[in-house]
Amino acid sequence: MLSDTELRHLRRCVELAAEALEKGDEPFGSVLVAADGRALAEDHNRVAGGDRTRHPEFELARWAAANMTPEERAQATVFTSGEHCPMCAAAHGWVGLGRIVYVASSEQLAAWLAEMGVPAPPVRSLPVRDVAPGVVVQGPVAELTEQVRDLHRRYHGAR
Repeated sequence: MLSDTELRHLRRCVELAAEALEKGDEPFGSVLVAADGRALAEDHNRVAGGDRTRHPEFELARWAAANMTPEERAQATVFTSGEHCPMCAAAHGWVGLGRIVYVASSEQLAAWLAEMGVPAPPVRSLPVRDVAPGVVVQGPVAELTEQVRDLHRRYHGAR
């Protein structure tokens, strides 16, 4: 069960994903939160410019490495609209960040994209636990999942 504060952070992730969509980018958003519940950094997808590594989870891992102690990173949580891809899960694990809480799983996203006829990505979708087995992962969060699905439908022009 998530707290009201945790749900607020997840709602912010959905807002960030919507901001990415409004800018013509894939709808993903993430927030890095300290152990005391303070949001430290946030970002949304920025891959539309051609750099496919500009995922918010990757950017937050880099921000955490530059701005937080290893102890602070281990106690932090990354809230995100979608479960980390393998690249982002690896960055999360290498930087030593703590828990991940996501709205939609990589399995859900893959099913939605297949339903919409979107070609498979060049990198296999894997659960975070398969890439970074020591990371505590929580999700999906059913009460926000339909909002995330709708953002992906809008991005891919499906109904």
